[in-house]
Amino acid sequence: MASAICPNCHITLVEAKSATMANLGTAVNEAVSLGAKYVSNSYGGGESSSDATYDSSYFNHPGVAITVSAGDEGYGAEYPAASKYVTAVGGTKLSASSTTRGWTESVWRTSSTEGTGSGCSAYDAKPAWQTDTGCAKRMIADVSAVADPATGVSVYDTYGPDGQGWATYGGTSASAPIIASVYALAGTPSSGSYPAQFPYAHTSALNDVTSGTNGTCATSYFCTARRVTTARPAGHPGGTRRLHRLTPRPQ
Repeated sequence: MASAICPNCHITLVEAKSATMANLGTAVNEAVSLGAKYVSNSYGGGESSSDATYDSSYFNHPGVAITVSAGDEGYGAEYPAASKYVTAVGGTKLSASSTTRGWTESVWRTSSTEGTGSGCSAYDAKPAWQTDTGCAKRMIADVSAVADPATGVSVYDTYGPDGQGWATYGGTSASAPIIASVYALAGTPSSGSYPAQFPYAHTSALNDVTSGTNGTCATSYFCTARRVTTARPAGHPGGTRRLHRLTPRPQ
């Protein structure tokens, strides 16, 4: 996905020893220690009271854009997307349109158990750059990219039993590296900055997603297209200028 958006990017694959949060977080630290300024993570799970410790140990990397999938099981907050130090990336569905853009977007939801993640964190503190009033803690997601497998990214695969040539893949495991690549095209984040806040300074430049839902929730904007307002710009970035580096802002 990253090479499709940024073909000239130098991509380094860092693998964790296992799927524990400690090992996955250590892999993030390793990527940063190797010089990566953009780190994409396509995994997540349920929240816990340990998340604040994980935040400081693995995801607090000023000057590095870290993207994380919001999840593929519909409404509900996941970690590490809930970390205030990362850009939580949701997913959209594309539809052909006669508009100038050539397509429209809606919230991705294939079924009651498959769709983009979103929600209000139970544990992670709300960052200063989120100003919505319905969620007292961290709100997910920040931005979105195409994730519906039916309208996703075409990949030519020759590896293993699934390597049967062209196929279309999706999920927020696709949208997270797409957004990481957009960060890369926008330029190196300024020293000391937290790139997760960048889209919130350019809300007028985001393409708001105004239709669709990913589940049922007590507070409507947590799981409907109305959540993609200027208070929570989980729209689709229309170009690299939307994620251009800003002056560092203390957290």
